[in-house]
Amino acid sequence: MTDSTQLNPNTPLRIIFAGTPDFAASSLQAVLDKQAVNHYDVVAVYTQPDRPAGRGQKLVASPVKQLALEHDIPVYQPLNFKDEADRKTLAKLDADIMIVAAYGLILPKTVLDTPKLGCINVHASLLPRWRGAAPIHRAVIAGDSITGITIMQMDVGLDTGDMLLKKECDIKPEDTSGSLHDRLALLGGDALIDGLEAIRHGHAKPEKQNEDLTCYAEKLTKQEGEVNWSLDASIISRRIRGLLPWPGAYTQTPSGVMKIHAARLLDTQDQDFECGEITMVSKEGIVVATGKGSILITELQFPGGKRMSVQDALNGKFKEQLQLGKTLGSQE
Repeated sequence: MTDSTQLNPNTPLRIIFAGTPDFAASSLQAVLDKQAVNHYDVVAVYTQPDRPAGRGQKLVASPVKQLALEHDIPVYQPLNFKDEADRKTLAKLDADIMIVAAYGLILPKTVLDTPKLGCINVHASLLPRWRGAAPIHRAVIAGDSITGITIMQMDVGLDTGDMLLKKECDIKPEDTSGSLHDRLALLGGDALIDGLEAIRHGHAKPEKQNEDLTCYAEKLTKQEGEVNWSLDASIISRRIRGLLPWPGAYTQTPSGVMKIHAARLLDTQDQDFECGEITMVSKEGIVVATGKGSILITELQFPGGKRMSVQDALNGKFKEQLQLGKTLGSQE
């Protein structure tokens, strides 16, 4: 985007939207809700190719594609933009601006430079903190008390472009990545509309990111979900919440992997217990000792079973794994 590029606020703003998951669909919905009042014209949607999902592994359209089809918006799903034909198709759309939200592709400079005003990104953190793939999860795991949305002018780096607008969001002590995601998705839509209007009316003030304050939100792995009970309870609690709903936290038992769906931090234990030892069993849950402090597990899931409360689990076939004195986790 350059200062010399000016658009008539009364002329429909030609928009290409690029995104894939629910988070992105919230931003697209915000644009569609305002298109009549703000004179937006979404000329095309770009999203990831349909992926197999479920037990039948049938191809499923992304949430963004589903929303676009509901509104009769043309949908494009290139694997990447290496093919010249895909780049020509993009250019023919003659867009004023391209909005990118959790698209899942790294855009080359040729694509970034195609729209008249370039490409802007709806990023789920307060940049330059948590650049990268999993900013929501990493913020919860790190114990951040605040996060937010940054509307950013995209460049060829990984979330390194100039910041155009920020909106803050508190991280609550009980937040999981799932609950925080839902609030940020809505906030992202609000921030996007404010950002679009600022750009359109020439009020946007690009701000360089402070490279000294950067940190990276690395992609999540399933292996991260295994609980190390020797860590402090506060760290374990944040990891459990930060890894919900995916990949989820889990621990080893003699009956196999036990998934932990809900847990909370307790005060430090009064006695010396082995890390991973079950120190209390009640209808409310099981208390597990850690390197410092305790965790109360309230919902779990055993192999072949469904998600359930601890009370239900104690009435089932896995109750022996949840008895007082039992130790969870890999024992070497």
